[in-house]
Amino acid sequence: MGNVNYSTEKAKRDYLLLRKAIDFNDQKAYAELVNLYQDSIYYLMMRIVKNSDDAEDLTQETFGKAFRNLHAYSPQYAFSTWLYRIAVNNSIDYIRHKNNSPQCIDDDLFNMTSEQIIDRSSSNHTMTPEDVVIDKQRISMLRSAVQKLPEKYRKVVELRYYEELSYEEISETLNISLSNVKIQLLRAKNMLSDIVGNMRYAI
Repeated sequence: MGNVNYSTEKAKRDYLLLRKAIDFNDQKAYAELVNLYQDSIYYLMMRIVKNSDDAEDLTQETFGKAFRNLHAYSPQYAFSTWLYRIAVNNSIDYIRHKNNSPQCIDDDLFNMTSEQIIDRSSSNHTMTPEDVVIDKQRISMLRSAVQKLPEKYRKVVELRYYEELSYEEISETLNISLSNVKIQLLRAKNMLSDIVGNMRYAI
């Protein structure tokens, strides 16, 4: 498993549990790791896929993938960060397969990265069901706002955040320059900010 980095007591605790699980096939150690992170992984999945049944399935899949691939884990990184990354990648694969909504929509109007999602979830283990409802309402509002954009701006947003194309792929798809893609995305975000602000004011 490489060099061990006990950067925190939590990291040391997790590593010792992992060693028990791997070296002795200790089912109690596996169960304790699940108990420690199940809720935070579930709420991370809820934040991304917005469906409780899917979030529960993805949570179980995350632990399954993690435990099957413990040989790939390097203890120089926190187990929790590694686990959250598996969860994020798992949910992104799910969304791409289902052609569902973008995985990174949040207050920053699509600016959150996977790392920021991981950091936010890792530092917030007390997200309540009410928080999940609020997040779902925010997503619904943003989807409605996207539909109010002029067609050319709506298209570039959908390609970037719904279909997850790169700037280069968007440039080729729309037959516009790379700089034009970036300018249109910036303008679209500014428009979305105004539209969402007006929608909130009208509530």
